[in-house]
Amino acid sequence: MTLPVMEPDLWAQGAATLEEWARAVDDGPWSSLCWGERMAFDNPHSLTLLGAVAAWTSRARLTTTVVVPQLHDPVSLAKALATGDQLCHGRLSVGLGVGGREEDYRAAGVPLSSRTMGDMADRVAVMKRVWAGDKVTDSVRPVGPLPVQPGGPELLVGTLGPRTIRSAAAWADGLAGMSLDLDLAEMARVFTLTREAWADEGRRTPRVTTSFWFALGPADRAREQVRRHLRHYMNWIPEQYVDALAATAGFAGTPAELRDLLRRVEDLGCDEVQLIPTDSSVGQVHELAELLV
Repeated sequence: MTLPVMEPDLWAQGAATLEEWARAVDDGPWSSLCWGERMAFDNPHSLTLLGAVAAWTSRARLTTTVVVPQLHDPVSLAKALATGDQLCHGRLSVGLGVGGREEDYRAAGVPLSSRTMGDMADRVAVMKRVWAGDKVTDSVRPVGPLPVQPGGPELLVGTLGPRTIRSAAAWADGLAGMSLDLDLAEMARVFTLTREAWADEGRRTPRVTTSFWFALGPADRAREQVRRHLRHYMNWIPEQYVDALAATAGFAGTPAELRDLLRRVEDLGCDEVQLIPTDSSVGQVHELAELLV
């Protein structure tokens, strides 16, 4: 389950909403607690939030979906993630991607020319050296702390393109996928491509995950909820294009229908589905938890 970090009313009750969600997910049957990153937006800072959810939870895996390494200094990012891994006792997984929004790069003062898979791979290499205890800076001691997980947390690449999946097979541990319209045939193709790319690199079988937006309730009302969410989240795109996307994006329907869909995705060999809420009410976490047990 993903925290409602991109919801327009997130801060109406302050951090109480995030804490309530984190504790509800940790108390339920959920395998992971996830959250995404934006810079030029009103969501919480991903790395600050990592410290908070590490304190609020004790069981669920914590997963960033995704952090954009180019928006951070790689040594500082490695230190922050290692600290988070220590605070959550080794429960951290890190989704990494180049991001799709130029305004986030501008807000961070980062040149758009760095928005490449090659640049991201170079930064990951630096981070892995930090996590291995190498001295990557001119200092008396190496940058620490070391992460709890040897070699660093699990790394999942946030991408769907064939070329980028193949390029990430050299350094990532798996896929942080995303489905816009729940095309199961396309999901199956991406999952197969990912496994083949890892096999070609002589790597162990990757962990394959995917994510999609969801809204619960009668179809018309749930679809309107998706539209409202996407208008806020995709605020850099003209509304008419967002509305066209919202007509088919994600899942809008009853909890029972969602359960059936999740079973079909599982049958494709997906290791984990990371649901993305389109409303900040924690009631949906409890409702789905009862259904999924």
